[in-house]
Amino acid sequence: MTSTQANGPFEVKLSPEPLSGVAEGTGLGRMSLNKKFDGDLVAASQGEMLSFRSSEPGSAGYVAMETVTGTLHGRHGSFVLQHSSTMTRGVPEQSISVVPDSGTGDLAGLTGRMIIIIAEGQHSYKFDYTLP
Repeated sequence: MTSTQANGPFEVKLSPEPLSGVAEGTGLGRMSLNKKFDGDLVAASQGEMLSFRSSEPGSAGYVAMETVTGTLHGRHGSFVLQHSSTMTRGVPEQSISVVPDSGTGDLAGLTGRMIIIIAEGQHSYKFDYTLP
């Protein structure tokens, strides 16, 4: 299998959501996410994010799951992305990958990793992936 890269911009809307009773008072935050991807990936996604912001400026972390549905380089289907990322005093470390065997339709068997870029307030992605 050959690795292919998809690139493009995306828009994201985050909405605060209430925490579970167990997590109340922990300092965690919960958000729903709604994204619109353009470029090589023309898709929409919905998901959930849990986050924590440290008292140290620039230090935080989040985990998220999102289901992406649309067209990737002309192939239609859906897949799930799993996020686990941190920022240590302003230095980001991202881990965003396709959940194994989550691809459907023409995207069945999809594997890959995504990087999110934020520059001048705009979001974009680089998605290195393989398909059978």
